[in-house]
Amino acid sequence: MRQEFELLLSVALFRPCERGEMMAKKSAPKPGGQETQSRNALIKKLEGLRGSSVICLLTTLRPGVQGAISDDQVRVVFDHLLELAQRPIPRLDLFLVSNGGNGVVPWRLVSLFREFSKEFNVLIPYRAYSAATLLALGADQIVMHTFGELGPIDPSVSNEFNPRNPQGQPIPISVEDVKAYVAFIKKTVGITHEDELVKTIESLCAQVHPLALGNVERFVSQSRMIAIKVLKTHMKEDADHIIDELVENMTSKLYFHGHPINRKEARQDLKLKVLANPSAELENTMWELYCDFERSFKSTEPFFPSGDLFTAFAGNTALNTTQSINAELLHAAIESRKLKSEFRSSHQITMTLTPNGPQLMDQVLSQGWRHSKQ
Repeated sequence: MRQEFELLLSVALFRPCERGEMMAKKSAPKPGGQETQSRNALIKKLEGLRGSSVICLLTTLRPGVQGAISDDQVRVVFDHLLELAQRPIPRLDLFLVSNGGNGVVPWRLVSLFREFSKEFNVLIPYRAYSAATLLALGADQIVMHTFGELGPIDPSVSNEFNPRNPQGQPIPISVEDVKAYVAFIKKTVGITHEDELVKTIESLCAQVHPLALGNVERFVSQSRMIAIKVLKTHMKEDADHIIDELVENMTSKLYFHGHPINRKEARQDLKLKVLANPSAELENTMWELYCDFERSFKSTEPFFPSGDLFTAFAGNTALNTTQSINAELLHAAIESRKLKSEFRSSHQITMTLTPNGPQLMDQVLSQGWRHSKQ
């Protein structure tokens, strides 16, 4: 989560946002406020319906805001586990929403949850993609809302050797895209002679650095290993063939990284331990709780500050003219009945009109976790 966001970006990176979406920096919601009380009541209701203790882990889905499952969240989750009344507790439920992130963190979290509980489950009201899906695979039971989605676990990876976009940022490489390229050459084009195959690989390496391709292989091996390890925390010792088939399906046979897996597909096609027919009251409570978080994250309000900055210029197009606005962003939230943790960042975003066009500077004023007792 600790990333420097100080980037000099072309305004072309941003789409106009609605007037009034950007506001001056304001403080996080105060503990004991109406939002916290309402959310706490929903968490308590969810615990009652499930007969469990609930910990919520969400990363932002807001367009234009960065947020992902990351190493620093493990330490924060541990603080929430220490608030539990006993160890191990009979049942622990993780309320999970994320587009993914660090592929090693799911193994660390699953191991931690099993230290503190006899039974560990995951509740998915909406998206739980990539690394979040890996985390769900480590659960004794997955409870998916009607709107809940899992995703493939093939990683998209990047390092300093990846190709760059026009703004100089690394372009992630999908593991399955590389494999599909080789399969396309062999099966669709029909090239099977060794010398010709070598030439196609050389063509690929001319576009993508060989060390970036090596990084792809390393990450796909890691993803498979983590998936096997988390599945073995709750599956029988003689289920290796079932685990291997499941991992193969989740990494290679869903065809593309963005494939959404609904609960019917998860249960019937992939044979995951998804709860059949959760009650309407349980589903409604899960959705209410998600919507409460959604409002805090402003997930339905894209964060594209250039529109407000252009408005601030009010027709003044003189060169070297500068306008600034402040913004506070919520990147991740971890919450239980006794503790609330949020990772927030405060920014000053400046636009300057230069001979080469408008330029944006995003200066981070502060960033980090904020904790409050409830």
